[in-house]
Amino acid sequence: MSRIASTFTALKAQGRKALIPYVTAGFPFADITPALMHGMVEAGADVIELGVPFSDPMADGPVIQKAGEKALSLGIGMVQVFDHVREFRKRNSTTPVVLMGYANPVERYDQKHGAGAFVRDAAAAGVDGVLIVDYPPEECEAFAASLREHGMDLIFLLAPTSTDARMAQVARVASGYVYYVSLKGVTGSGALDTAAVEQMLPRIRQHVQIPVGVGFGIRDAATAQAIGKVADAVVIGSRIIQLIEDQEHAKVVPLTIDFLRGIRKALDA
Repeated sequence: MSRIASTFTALKAQGRKALIPYVTAGFPFADITPALMHGMVEAGADVIELGVPFSDPMADGPVIQKAGEKALSLGIGMVQVFDHVREFRKRNSTTPVVLMGYANPVERYDQKHGAGAFVRDAAAAGVDGVLIVDYPPEECEAFAASLREHGMDLIFLLAPTSTDARMAQVARVASGYVYYVSLKGVTGSGALDTAAVEQMLPRIRQHVQIPVGVGFGIRDAATAQAIGKVADAVVIGSRIIQLIEDQEHAKVVPLTIDFLRGIRKALDA
């Protein structure tokens, strides 16, 4: 059983929902990510999504795009992302870490370091799952199998526009959890319609047997609590990025802990 699967199993036994914060690796400072990850766990995070900076992130709104550009300008690439995870693992061997990003950095890594290097090195660093926005499920079976052999899960996005056929395709190759994008559009856009999410989740669960996390548009304790009533996990990204983007180094971790503690409390209420 992967670290992600065992985390969700334990949460279900406790009657609790997973809190999954997202942060772009190397943002807002090149060296802050491992400390920020530890802070998130201290605040009650169950899984951490770590964004791999990329120059053309088509699913990300302006907030996360800007974070990615800043991280790239600070020299953060896949090698540094693995370093962050490795550093985090020195003190935490239990909290799952999911890399979220795009095909280009993964494929460039394999071109530079040899076929299969990404999967090998991700596993060695202590990564538990990978979500690659622009990998369609029908082209991912070999990649998913390779990840599973190394104890990692391949996570997919589903959207309000996903057909039953697409959900069935995702169900065949996904493991860990699926990430339901609650809005049409990019990260951080629009107001969340919790009633629409509530209607969609039973449809997804007809096809998908693994946990369903919901993200895009969750900005505060009230929306997190509403989504937590129907989903297995709540994913928060853009709001955290906004919170820390202009802060001085010493304030980034305490502010994130404070914010996430409020979300955790609402989820557990």
